[in-house]
Amino acid sequence: MTNNAASVVQIDELFQKVTKYIDSARNNIVHSVDSEMVQAYWLIGRDIVEEEQHGQQRAQYGKQLLQALSKKLTLKYSKGFSVSTLRDIRQFYIVYSSLPIHHAVRGELVNYFNSKLGWIHYRALMRIDRAEARSFYEIEAIKNNWKGRELERQIDSLLYDRLAKSKDKQGLLQLATQGQVITKPEDALKDPVVLEFLNIPESHKLVESELEQALIDNLHHFLLELGSGFAFIARQKRLTLDGDNYYADLVFYHVKLKCYVVIDLKVHKLTHADIGQMLLYVNYFDREIRDEQDNPTIGLVLCTKKSDTMVKYMLSENNQQIFASKYQLYLPTEEQLAEELQKELLEAQQRIGEVDDE
Repeated sequence: MTNNAASVVQIDELFQKVTKYIDSARNNIVHSVDSEMVQAYWLIGRDIVEEEQHGQQRAQYGKQLLQALSKKLTLKYSKGFSVSTLRDIRQFYIVYSSLPIHHAVRGELVNYFNSKLGWIHYRALMRIDRAEARSFYEIEAIKNNWKGRELERQIDSLLYDRLAKSKDKQGLLQLATQGQVITKPEDALKDPVVLEFLNIPESHKLVESELEQALIDNLHHFLLELGSGFAFIARQKRLTLDGDNYYADLVFYHVKLKCYVVIDLKVHKLTHADIGQMLLYVNYFDREIRDEQDNPTIGLVLCTKKSDTMVKYMLSENNQQIFASKYQLYLPTEEQLAEELQKELLEAQQRIGEVDDE
């Protein structure tokens, strides 16, 4: 029986290995085919644009050309080449027309598109008007292996604009050419934090435990919003001091910054008590939990409205550990972000004026 049992185990292990090989191969085939189709779409778009430019009345000719081409392609391939798809293909070429795709010496096409990005990615990217923002999302999608829907969500949540809010010219250039580079705590944090995936109405009267449970239930989406490097550790982490118990809402570890990140959830405007509570949590982690190889713990208070002035006056000027970010339950608009940035700039100018008066 032992031998039979061993055989079953061995067969099961072999089966697991074999299925991994097959699944991996199939995934690679899908990626390869998708990559080839992206290049084919670019070439089709190029030929459509060049053909349209020969038309006497370009707009009307272009419409007739796409309809006729769609009809013939549909007869041959059944589906996948509707007029709207051909319009997307044409737009794809127009946006990426500067790519140096050409015939190599042997007559083979040189593909300059990244194999990690499929048509669904490029269809989302080509709709971004600003070249620097498009470059940022393309780099981040490749670095983080975002699926098409994840990329679309990051674009819709204006990730680039949220990260760009506090950047100078050099920082903006780095975002466009290198993506998000995390070297210090501020680089890893967003403001505002967008939680539209919870599907909670903005008018809903939240309690902290309900918000926490909703985030746990949607942990994958929350990690995507927090960004690369965050690993979930615990919820309601108990901290005991002189027989009294305190509970940190959510605990993560940031693998790039090599430190714990404690998140406290508040369903109200930031108060001095919230900062004091987070200071307790951060100090406890630094003294009782973190190892020698860990960097100082980061504390983040997520609240409905933050106050940089309060954080400034409660903590030292060189504070690098405790932060506050506003969270919102809906996707922002560029106008809302611009208005918020203007408000923050005004508050910063007022703080500078207060210092000068002293």
